[in-house]
Amino acid sequence: MTEFKIDQQRASALGRVAVIYGGESAERPVSLKSGAQVLKGLLSAGVDAFGIDLGGEGQKPLAQLMGAAFDRAFLILHGRGGEDGVIQGALEMMGRPYTGSGVAASAIGMDKLRTKWLWAGAGMSTPGFERVDSQSDLSAVGKRLGYPLMIKPIHEGSSIGMARVSDESELAEAVKQAQAFDSGVLAERWISGPEYTVAILDGKALPIIRLETPHAFYDFNAKYEADDTRYLFDTQLSQSEEAELKQLVEDAFETVGCRGWGRVDVMLDEQGYFQLLEVNTAPGMTDHSLVPMAAREAGISFEELVVRIAESAALDLPAERRED
Repeated sequence: MTEFKIDQQRASALGRVAVIYGGESAERPVSLKSGAQVLKGLLSAGVDAFGIDLGGEGQKPLAQLMGAAFDRAFLILHGRGGEDGVIQGALEMMGRPYTGSGVAASAIGMDKLRTKWLWAGAGMSTPGFERVDSQSDLSAVGKRLGYPLMIKPIHEGSSIGMARVSDESELAEAVKQAQAFDSGVLAERWISGPEYTVAILDGKALPIIRLETPHAFYDFNAKYEADDTRYLFDTQLSQSEEAELKQLVEDAFETVGCRGWGRVDVMLDEQGYFQLLEVNTAPGMTDHSLVPMAAREAGISFEELVVRIAESAALDLPAERRED
């Protein structure tokens, strides 16, 4: 791809961009990597950008935001406190447009349980699930959902705290380990089939990626560290199935109320039906990340990608209506 540079008019329209990354969640290390990549891409494209490591080295996040001069924020925080509507609410009160989904959609998207409730309520397919904790009758849960099961902390991303279990004893241990990250734990029916991830840019699906890993599932190591994970644009789907999947993802994204950019993870079950897993409202932007990969396949360089995301920054309530 040729070098991507924006002209002075676009740079002026963007203004000064704060790339907000880091944070204090369990996903801080991933966010630091994502933020560094995004900042490098924006600067390379000619954007007046700088970074804010939110909460880094004992800093107070709100004081950092209030003390910084910027026109819009590129949010590349992952996990709680950054991807769950909290920082979005602060920026709303400051009147500073930010990338990604608004307060409500960010909060819902970070909550795997409520996302699935919403999709199920809208008639969209998602694997059978239940909320579990230390007081749950795990024997009954196993009988209702069947083994194997996937155990997930409800409010974590990057596959942190997740485990595949095949019997009740493994289930009890996995719930205990997941509760180290989150009091809320999701038990989800295991899907034996290919996994797909579909990035969204400006509300439209980018090329579909089929994931292959020798791991039991697409875990943290497979996502960020392993070299044996395969990312394939040969989806092994028909044209009509690809169109169906893209439409499903766009509808699922809109149903949660998301905007701008994100990523939706899906599996194809044994009966040939697509099953929605979760939505990511601030996906990773590291050298292993899927959104830049899908963008490249669509002919969009990393620099163009981050500029387009920055240009999509918005507020739930436009500034001109804030005095109504």
